[in-house]
Amino acid sequence: MERMNWGVIGCGGIATKFAGSLAALEKGTLLAAASRTPGKAAEYAENHGVERVYTDYASLAADPDVDIVYVATTHNFHHENVKLCLENGKHVLCEKPFTVNARQAEELIALARANRLFLMEALWTRFLPAIRKMKTLIDDGAIGEARTVQSSFCINPERDETHRLKNKALAGGALLDLGVYPINLAALVFGEQPEKITSSAEIGPTGVDYGSFYHFDYAGGRRAILHASCVETSPSSAVVQGTKGYIQLPPFFHGSTEFTLHVKDEAPRKFEFPCPAGHEFKYEIAEVMERVAAGKLESGVMPLSETLAIMKTMDAIRAQWGLKYEGE
Repeated sequence: MERMNWGVIGCGGIATKFAGSLAALEKGTLLAAASRTPGKAAEYAENHGVERVYTDYASLAADPDVDIVYVATTHNFHHENVKLCLENGKHVLCEKPFTVNARQAEELIALARANRLFLMEALWTRFLPAIRKMKTLIDDGAIGEARTVQSSFCINPERDETHRLKNKALAGGALLDLGVYPINLAALVFGEQPEKITSSAEIGPTGVDYGSFYHFDYAGGRRAILHASCVETSPSSAVVQGTKGYIQLPPFFHGSTEFTLHVKDEAPRKFEFPCPAGHEFKYEIAEVMERVAAGKLESGVMPLSETLAIMKTMDAIRAQWGLKYEGE
């Protein structure tokens, strides 16, 4: 695989994790960074050895030496930022949630396919060795039939109401930022979207969900019981229950480097997949470069069809609360 040049749009904390992870791989170079916040791209470039600095996104998207762009802006900008990159012939890895809604996702997927460009949602959890091994064990029947997924993702950063998690103008709220992880876990385990969705939310003073609950029903009595909050503290663990046993994921399950398999009448088995701190995104980054090198337009691990299906599920959840963002 030839060495590939990356550009980053948005130079916040998540982009810092990306830079550290890319540096752990041999086949990629972080060539360019862009931020519209004065001085931010220059600081990011100095910290991570980035050669080219831009103060607008269009200039980075037009750079002929950039092969792939990582979009790390806030949710409300994903659609326009990804569209800009695709229109300039760039392959794109876009942070989760992929877009604000399914309509935006459909437009970007169609544009990427029309232009023969790779596009993927950066749902890094799916690419972690521990999560992939968990999925293999479930598919192989290690816990019998998977019947129930229970998962919550809660944080309490104690930020003010302008913070992106609580800011409606930035498409904030627990669902899009945090709930996407439990919802993706359920989709990964069951391989489909729910037949019935029941949800509730605590709408905060800024007009977004500060906390929300989702109960999914699937064919055959299977279910997912999910929760997300940006004003609560919890272990944020997860468990997948089956007819023969269960799999327990540790706190902050979305970044799991281990899990424990419990099978009836057997001793628990712990599976461990160590990863150096700061390199957690390297698996999804490697997937992008391998697929691009092979001439593929999407990932089999996080296919665009599943990204779109999950966006539709989150649209349906928000519709139950009457929560709309600007422009919807």
